[in-house]
Amino acid sequence: MTPTSIATAVSAPDLPPLAEKRDKNAERIVVSGGVPLRGEVHISGSKNSSLPILAAALLAARGECVLHNVPRISDTELMCEMLQSLGAKVWREGEAVVIDASHLNTHIAPGGLVRAMRASFYVAAPLLARLRRAEVPLPGGCVLGPRPVNYHIDAFTAMGAHIVVDHGAMIAHAPTWQGAHIYLEPRNSSVGATVNIMMAACLAEGTTTIENAAREPEVDNLADFLNKMGGKISGAGTSTIVIEGVQELHGAEHAIYNDRIEAGTFLAAAGVSGGDITVRGLVPSHLPVFLDKLAEAGLFIQQGHDWIRAVRRGPLRAVDVSTAPFPGFATDLQPPFVAMMLRADGRSAIHENLYDGRFNYIPELDRMGADIDLDGTTALIQGVPKLSGAEVMSTDLRAGAALVLAGLAAEGETEVSKIHYIDRGYENLVGKLTDLGAHIVRRSVA
Repeated sequence: MTPTSIATAVSAPDLPPLAEKRDKNAERIVVSGGVPLRGEVHISGSKNSSLPILAAALLAARGECVLHNVPRISDTELMCEMLQSLGAKVWREGEAVVIDASHLNTHIAPGGLVRAMRASFYVAAPLLARLRRAEVPLPGGCVLGPRPVNYHIDAFTAMGAHIVVDHGAMIAHAPTWQGAHIYLEPRNSSVGATVNIMMAACLAEGTTTIENAAREPEVDNLADFLNKMGGKISGAGTSTIVIEGVQELHGAEHAIYNDRIEAGTFLAAAGVSGGDITVRGLVPSHLPVFLDKLAEAGLFIQQGHDWIRAVRRGPLRAVDVSTAPFPGFATDLQPPFVAMMLRADGRSAIHENLYDGRFNYIPELDRMGADIDLDGTTALIQGVPKLSGAEVMSTDLRAGAALVLAGLAAEGETEVSKIHYIDRGYENLVGKLTDLGAHIVRRSVA
């Protein structure tokens, strides 16, 4: 099926702005714990793959991009609004998002959208590569701590851009645009910098090499899409990526990987609740260390080509974890794993290597009866015989998921507020947990 056949099947209405959607701050997720979850759940498309791939569609000077498996979450809706604000036509056809970016009409990204979602900075590379100009507000810090964009700016400069930062925005123009040798610091292996450089380099003259590139599956998924558009990228999934510049990119059809973080969250829910959950639609190699840690904690793990089953048949064992870039233990899975360790026998040490603010949610778990000591970037968790339901507040996306999981194991009712964070990255979390037997609802409050 060609991209045009999908696009011409329907008219092309604009997506509604998020301002017209219901106020998620006026809702709560309410969990009544103590029910072992059982059954199968199909994993949705990946948030972390969708966002750079949606931005990359801006590189297509002709034709339509048809992106399958884009999850219906607030972050992807926000990115679609960003593309529209730059002149692209964007609409949904079923589970696909169709983008026609052949007539971009501005190089200036709206500040409100960039400040609302850090990943909006991904549009900087396509704008520079295609229009040779970009004015994009700096995203700044976030609740997880500062995540500087200096790697992005240094790379754009090396490729020929003249950049100034004025009034909190990157203002760049590129009289020339050529390949460069880019070295990223090995400690962080920035996914954001890697994907922005890949997009920028596709339309540069000559060859770009990225050393110490991020190896996450989301990087590989983007490279596949760019190659379908006419790009020439090799080495994605390794620490060295080589991009040969081309004159033009065109529309293409592509499928987003399923979300490994969502899958890990549901597998942790099996451990938290004492259940038996099979996740469908994920390649197990996308969760290598995480699956090992689940088994170490006492879960029975089975896996096939695109499914993983986790069963808890006895007490949980305390396990030490240290987060790291892929293929290590993903920082996004640290909060759900902490929720599981709350009821483990013994004392676990969870060391966070990537984000200073990742433990901001620990005081909320303490309200439920957790026994956690923070020692710098390490959480020392002593398993407790029981947790008690409480009113708690999400502090970020993955923290929100951890609080819901803790509620599954708690006695009584747990009410989670600020669930707009959860809606940023989990498609129909409440519905999927309900299908597994959880006693959970979304509730509006006055």
